[in-house]
Amino acid sequence: MNLAQRLLQTESVQIRPSEPFRLASGRLSPVYVDIRRLISFPEARAQIIESFAQIAHERIGLSAIDVIAGGETAGIAYAAFLAERLDKPMIYVRKDPKEYGRSSQVEGVLHPGQRVLLVEDLVTDGGSKLNFTRGIERAGGTVHHCLCVFEYFSEEAKLHRARDTLKEHGIALHSLVNWDDVLRVARAEKSLTEDEIAIVLGFLRELAA
Repeated sequence: MNLAQRLLQTESVQIRPSEPFRLASGRLSPVYVDIRRLISFPEARAQIIESFAQIAHERIGLSAIDVIAGGETAGIAYAAFLAERLDKPMIYVRKDPKEYGRSSQVEGVLHPGQRVLLVEDLVTDGGSKLNFTRGIERAGGTVHHCLCVFEYFSEEAKLHRARDTLKEHGIALHSLVNWDDVLRVARAEKSLTEDEIAIVLGFLRELAA
């Protein structure tokens, strides 16, 4: 089973054009993504970490990675699994610096100049990843690569804001699954009609605008 299928099977990606989700912003959405659910599914979890490890070996190179970082909160678990798999030190990055003690945003040991691989569950527009990157840079590290499980990307909808944003800041985004992958499965399995897929693509095009 490919990972896009697992995301649908585990309801980590849900698509309900006829009964849209209400987002925190109040906006209605035909889709909802919760990659955090996957840590409860060992087979999916193992598939993700194996894929991450393959990217680290083949596209990035282990010699170019000094530390694995997870972003608060959902990225921490995936970073921990991967750091164990690659036998690398791990840190995690808060969304904001602590308001007490050392006022640190990075937890763990990070030495000046160390190259950090940022690991996340989900990338939408790339903004939170830049925030994590700034925190790592203030602590002395550098970030040139980011791994994520699911990316809000669709060639069909011309949605590629996240990878464009990160590329502008010198960060290569490596994602395992995107919307085109999920919709390809939905078409193959006939779990959505073409009209329902058109609604999803319309929503994604609005995000790209």
